[in-house]
Amino acid sequence: MQKTPDLDDLIGIEHSKLGFFQELRQKIEELKQSNKRSEEQRREIAAILDGITDLMMVLSENLRIISVNHVFHQFFQEPHPEGKFCYQVFRGEDHPCPECPAFRSLATNSVCRDTAIFKLGGRNLQFEMVASPLKNSEWEENRVLIFKRDVTLEKEYQAKYYQVEKMATIGMLAAGVAHEVNNPMAAINGFAEGLRRRLPRIEKAVDPDLAQDFREYTDIILKECQRCQKIIQTLLTFSRPKHFSFSPINLNRVISETLRLVDHNLRKKGGVKVKLDLQDRLPLVNADESQLKQVILNLLVNAQDAIQDKGLITIRTSAFPHEQEVCLCVEDNGCGVPPENMDKLFEPFFTTKPVGKGIGIGLASCYNIVESHGGEITVSSEQGKGSRFTVCLPL
Repeated sequence: MQKTPDLDDLIGIEHSKLGFFQELRQKIEELKQSNKRSEEQRREIAAILDGITDLMMVLSENLRIISVNHVFHQFFQEPHPEGKFCYQVFRGEDHPCPECPAFRSLATNSVCRDTAIFKLGGRNLQFEMVASPLKNSEWEENRVLIFKRDVTLEKEYQAKYYQVEKMATIGMLAAGVAHEVNNPMAAINGFAEGLRRRLPRIEKAVDPDLAQDFREYTDIILKECQRCQKIIQTLLTFSRPKHFSFSPINLNRVISETLRLVDHNLRKKGGVKVKLDLQDRLPLVNADESQLKQVILNLLVNAQDAIQDKGLITIRTSAFPHEQEVCLCVEDNGCGVPPENMDKLFEPFFTTKPVGKGIGIGLASCYNIVESHGGEITVSSEQGKGSRFTVCLPL
C-alpha cells in the first residue's frame, strides 16, 4: 500500500525546487554578466586589432597561414588566405624564404626582426618584419606571430635626405676646390701665355727644333689649363645646382662633360675602356642638366665597379622621333646582376657592394630623377656577361 506524502514532505520538496531555481537563476545572471564582459573584451581586442596598421599573420611551424588581420586584404585580393603558405602568397614560390625570421623566432624562442622586399601589384615594396613565437602546451604545434610594416615611402624619403646631404657636402667641397685650384691655375695660365708671347723674340736665336718644342709645350700647358677649368666648372654645375631648371638639353654634350669627371679614374684603371656611340644631330630633351649629369655619373660608376679591372663600357644614344623620346644606354661586360637581385636594384639602400663602397642610393636616385623627368629607366643583365641600363627621356 503506497504511502501518501505528508505536508512536511511536500513543503520540503517545493522548498528544494525553489532553492534550485533560485540558484539556477543566479547562475544564469552570472553567466550573462560573464558573457557581457567577454563580449566587451572581445570588442576591445577587435578595436585594438583594427587599429593596428601593420599587416599581421599567425603562422604554423611550417609557415602555413592560420589567420590574418584586415590590413592583409589591403595588399592582397586573396579572400581566404588561411591554409596557404605565406611564401606562396607573398613571393609566389614553392619554398620558404632563406631569410625568413619566423624560423629563427621559433628556433631561438625570441623576437626576431628583418627587412625584405616583396613585389606586390607590380611594385617593389619594402617591409620591416617582426616575428614573435607563440607557444602553448595545449596546442598540437607552436605558432608564430608576424607583423609586416610597409616602410617603402619612409625609405624613399630617407634616401632622398641622404642624397641631398651628400650633394650639399660635395657642393661645399667643390666650392673649396674651385677656389684653391683656380688661383694657381690662373697663375700657370698667365705665365704660359707670357711665354707664348715671348717665343717669337727667341725663335731666331735658338735651334728651330728647340723653339718648336717650347711652342708645343706652352700650347699643351694652356690646353690642359683650360681643360682643368672646364672640369672644375662641370663639378660645380653637377654638385651645386642653385635651383632645378628644365631647359632644352643636348644629351651628347652632357655625356661628354660628365665623362671628364671620371676620366682620371678610367685612366688609372688602364684595363677599363669607354666606347662612345653617340647619334649625330640628336634631338634636344627638356631636362635639368645637373640632374642628368648625376644620373650618367652614377651609371658610369656602377659600370666601372661591375667591370673592376678589365672590360668595356659602351655609352650609346639614339632618338625615336615617332615615340617622341631620346634614349641613353650605358652597357658593360662586367659581372652582371644575379636574377634574385633584379627587382631590388632601384630600391633605396639596396647594395651588393662591400662596406665603405656605397650605401645603395645611387640607382634609387637615378630612378627618382628619371621619373621626375617623365622618363623611364630599365635594366637588363645576365650574370657573368654584363648589364645594360637604358634611360629614355621625352623630347
